[in-house]
Amino acid sequence: MQSNQPVIAVQDLVVDYGKGAQKHRAVHDITFKVAPGECVGFIGANGAGKSTTMKTLMGFIFPTSGKVSLFGQPCGTAESRQRVGYLPEVALYYPFMKARELLELYGGLSGLSSSELKKRIPATLEKVGLGGKSEVLLRQFSKGMQQRLGIAQSIIADPELLIFDELSSGLDPVGRFDLREVILDLKKQGRTIFFSSHELSEVETLCDRVIMIHRGRVVTEASVVELMKPLNVFEIHFRVPEGEQIPAEVSRHTVEHDGEISSVRIPDAEAYAAAISALSHAGIPIQETSSQIRSLEEYFIDLVRKDEAERKTG
Repeated sequence: MQSNQPVIAVQDLVVDYGKGAQKHRAVHDITFKVAPGECVGFIGANGAGKSTTMKTLMGFIFPTSGKVSLFGQPCGTAESRQRVGYLPEVALYYPFMKARELLELYGGLSGLSSSELKKRIPATLEKVGLGGKSEVLLRQFSKGMQQRLGIAQSIIADPELLIFDELSSGLDPVGRFDLREVILDLKKQGRTIFFSSHELSEVETLCDRVIMIHRGRVVTEASVVELMKPLNVFEIHFRVPEGEQIPAEVSRHTVEHDGEISSVRIPDAEAYAAAISALSHAGIPIQETSSQIRSLEEYFIDLVRKDEAERKTG
């Protein structure tokens, strides 16, 4: 694969369920790419189209229209699947199998030899927090343990691309912390990771980029750094002496006046620091400063509400 070729390429994807009057459009004409080595979060509420998109990438669902590819190959081909580790939203395993047997099954399907599996299985179980559980029947596994095992089966063959649908489903806080460590280790190894999650803190911690989807449409796509910038809002209240001019570092933002006190809101830490410095150098007394940090969840809800309002007026 050429280094400039995307690992995941989705172009004008449309997916419908049902026919005629029963037809429901789950994905509406979405387009995005994931580059080699990126970790991309795919977030949205239930029913947004995340799982449908991921199943299409795996070749489990055929698109109504549009194109999807992995490593430049049409999705669903043996060539593309062999390079992917996949964790479905709901993973069902045979209850009378042992953890070791399940990993032998998945590893064997990926082309690993028995000798290679014998070395990999204990290390993989240890990595996901299931060390010493190789001979335990899966019917004795809790939901969180099954999720850990699902992650183990997805990484057993050391794939180039990992697709996780609801990454931390069923995991307790300790499990989520352990999982973050696994994902960060995979990132360091240069693996490409594409995952959906309801835990937006995971997205902030792990991702290079975020794609937000609502009702089958992409509502925003940005790097985490770009996404976090508007979430931090800084406010400065100051008094301008008679005859003094407000410095350009401040006046480039919207300045409001309430009697003798002026105020400015700045959505960027660097610009905030520059404004404070400029006011100090100009000898303009600063009365008060404050900051407001919005969560990614609040930002997502605002985008969803904006999308809903635009559809009603459109």
